[in-house]
Amino acid sequence: MPAPTENQSPGLPVEIGKIDKELKRLWQESGDAKTRASLINLAVYSEAPDSLSKNTEIVSQVAQSHACRALVISGNPSAKENNVQAWIGANCHVSRAGTKQICSEQLSFSLEGPCTTLLPNIVFSHLDSDLPFYLWWQDQFRGPMDPQLWAWVDRVIYDSQTWSDFDAQMRLIESAQAEAKQRIVLCDLNWTRLVQMRLAVAQFFDHPSSHHHFGKIDNAEIDYAPGYRSTAMLLAGWLAAQLNWKTEQKNANGKIQFQRTEKTPINFVFKEKAGEPISRCLLSDSEREFLVKHEHGSDLLDVTLATAGKECMRQRLPAARNDPVDLVGEELMRGGPHRIYLRAVNCVRGLL
Repeated sequence: MPAPTENQSPGLPVEIGKIDKELKRLWQESGDAKTRASLINLAVYSEAPDSLSKNTEIVSQVAQSHACRALVISGNPSAKENNVQAWIGANCHVSRAGTKQICSEQLSFSLEGPCTTLLPNIVFSHLDSDLPFYLWWQDQFRGPMDPQLWAWVDRVIYDSQTWSDFDAQMRLIESAQAEAKQRIVLCDLNWTRLVQMRLAVAQFFDHPSSHHHFGKIDNAEIDYAPGYRSTAMLLAGWLAAQLNWKTEQKNANGKIQFQRTEKTPINFVFKEKAGEPISRCLLSDSEREFLVKHEHGSDLLDVTLATAGKECMRQRLPAARNDPVDLVGEELMRGGPHRIYLRAVNCVRGLL
């Protein structure tokens, strides 16, 4: 995941037991110039070095479009001695009217040593009551999943692109869902990366008169950047899930074969290529080629339709940015249970 170019202070240091008192003082001192706003609770947890300052910068940008109470937490469970530190601050931006600053509270914590097991207590005691709780987990999940923590989570945000063992990680998340009685919505930033690519592919077939092409597609090619094989697999899983294709066979040279219900094969070829996470997606049959390309660094997708080798349609559509602020912002705008994502995962889970 790309990191912001600047680091930012987590705020004013405070004692753990005086956080509420110091927050009240912070707002009292601001007078009428600032207005506190919050629509969700957003907790961000990471064990990466220097994650506190990096995530503070990310949250400050996210809060410009999504008012929240943010809990930014840095964990270091491998430390031998306990050490807990806390900070408070506010992420502010000028309102559209230009008269007041709209501010989102941020509480930051550094947990070192065995005290990292106190994470649920710290989170629960500082949530803004009655608001949805989004937990952005930036590390690999570890078992056993703490039922005390997951029982409170409404939506968990993660990035499967960083996982070394997709199936094992999904099993841990599913165990958390079971603890929470299936109330947790899974929000995979690896899936969010594909929003614009999926829209671009889908628009080829928007009109009912083009639906017959689904039954003719027999080849597909997906080019992906190093480290983004799982992203390519999720794109293939989406196509398979939406078109009721089943995985037929896999071989070691980047080829996978799906099969339609009438037993006709669709051959997929996956190529690793430097560039955007997904730089090219081609669907074709004996007559037509449906192609979406994303040139490196471009904010537009190049979308073309060719018949008998001759280009007959070309357009430009928006492209997604592989940036944590944009990805999380996109995810925070979306609701629902992400059923299509779950169907896509189930189609290619054995391939990831």
